[in-house]
Amino acid sequence: MSNFVQPPKTLLRQTGRALVDFNMIHEGDRVLLGLSGGKDSLALLHILNHFQRHAPIKFEFAAMTVDPMAGDFDPSPMIPYLESLGVEYHYRREPIMDMAKEHMGKPSYCSFCSRIKRGIMYNTARKHGFNVIALAQHLDDLAESFMMSAFHGGQLRTMKANYVIDEGDLRVIRPLVYARERQTREFSNNTELPVIPDSCPACFSMPTQRQHFKELLAAEELENKTLFKSLLTTMKPLMSEGCPDIKI
Repeated sequence: MSNFVQPPKTLLRQTGRALVDFNMIHEGDRVLLGLSGGKDSLALLHILNHFQRHAPIKFEFAAMTVDPMAGDFDPSPMIPYLESLGVEYHYRREPIMDMAKEHMGKPSYCSFCSRIKRGIMYNTARKHGFNVIALAQHLDDLAESFMMSAFHGGQLRTMKANYVIDEGDLRVIRPLVYARERQTREFSNNTELPVIPDSCPACFSMPTQRQHFKELLAAEELENKTLFKSLLTTMKPLMSEGCPDIKI
């Protein structure tokens, strides 16, 4: 039998501030968490549980995993783990890798997979009465997206913290937008969360733009300790409703 673990106070404080700043969760919301089994989404699972118990507003949350049936990537251990926590859980297996091979070349797989996963999540949320989808991208992800958009797209864009999808019936929130990746890594390591290794063969077939900018930002941060604080100040207007979202 597994139990929820207490997230670090700093991580809770940053998430709580983001929830308030961007008005992410409202009274009576039903939130569906996208759970890949990675460190970030597992951290957010435990953070949402904390706020469900302690926040002044009442909301419900459940989790969902889309298994793309790709290579050695096997998120199925999430099934007994979520059951032991007593969390409502939706697990969908879809042959996304085979679909991608049929419809496009390998370099486009990640984008194709992301788009299909989003569609499955949206449909599951509608079917089961959820009105909010929670994703676990953090400040590092937003900074990398910002750099990719500026360098390669010629636009000032990044992921949004809280927005309504085009169809108008669901909101997407990213409660970890103020948190750093190293914080979710330390949390998952220190509490031995059951992280599922990301072993999709398509993701490791070639170096990605995102990995390039991750390394570039890491090198710059060695010289500039306030880099991500400055980037957050720069990106904050782009994270609000009304700005275009970057979907990954």
